[in-house]
Parts: sequence; C-alpha cells; structure tokens
Amino acid sequence: MTGADRVGEFGAISPPALRRIRNLWLDREPLVADTGYDDLVDPTELHVELTNGLGDADSSRLNVQWSELGNYSFHYVDSTEVNWRFDRHPNTHSPETHFHPPPDASTAAAEPSCIHVEEVSLVTHSVVAMWRAAYESGDCGRLNSMSNPP
Repeated sequence: MTGADRVGEFGAISPPALRRIRNLWLDREPLVADTGYDDLVDPTELHVELTNGLGDADSSRLNVQWSELGNYSFHYVDSTEVNWRFDRHPNTHSPETHFHPPPDASTAAAEPSCIHVEEVSLVTHSVVAMWRAAYESGDCGRLNSMSNPP
C-alpha cells in the first residue's frame, strides 16, 4: 500500500496487534515458513512467509500493518508477482474497508471488502480463511467472496 492510497490518519502501528496476527498465522496456517518484522525495535510491518502461493506461485508473503486506530493492511505478493490486499483506512477511492483484487492490487480497482468485523483476531481469521479457500480451490475469486467472515 502506498501513502497515496491513504487519506487522513492511519495511526501509529500497534506492536501487540502485530504479535497477535503473527501468532494466529502460525497457529492456523500450515504453509507458514517464517515470520518477521521490518524492525525488531520499532516494527511497522509484519512479514508472513508462505512455502507456496496461489496458482503457479511457489512462494508468497503477506506484509501486514495494524494501527492503534484499527486501520490495517494485509498485502499479499507471490513469486509470480500477483498482488492483492485487504485494507481498512481512510481514503478517497473506496469504502473505508476494501479489497484490492489480483493480479496487481490496483488502487483504481478497489472494491468493498466482505470483511465487516473489526477486531484484530477476527480480521486475521477472515484473511487466513479466505487465503486458504483460494489456495485449496485454485480460484482467486474466493478471496473476497465470503459472507461476513470469519
């Protein structure tokens, strides 16, 4: 997500939320190979490395941000350069909670998100569930198609 995608305050990053998200991915997704932060002292982003990806991708990563204001970004990128992301933040291009579909997660293509929950664990469970549904079916169309997950 670029700064141009955001309007208004995103909020300071919440390290406890990033730790909770990390633990949930480790607990729920067997393809997690590794996790880490962009900075151990003052993290602004969690990285979740997966041993496989959607379609022909042989690896993928989610870059996750969560703010103290409850704004977030779960940004997926894989070895075939496919991108998508679930976001919640003030902006001018879509509803506050929105989804940027593959293949390039374009700002112009943002659409309303099917995620309506706001608590960190519930949002994370939703993203994990939709990632897993898309992975198992081989259908990226499953990413933003659930009825108010989790």
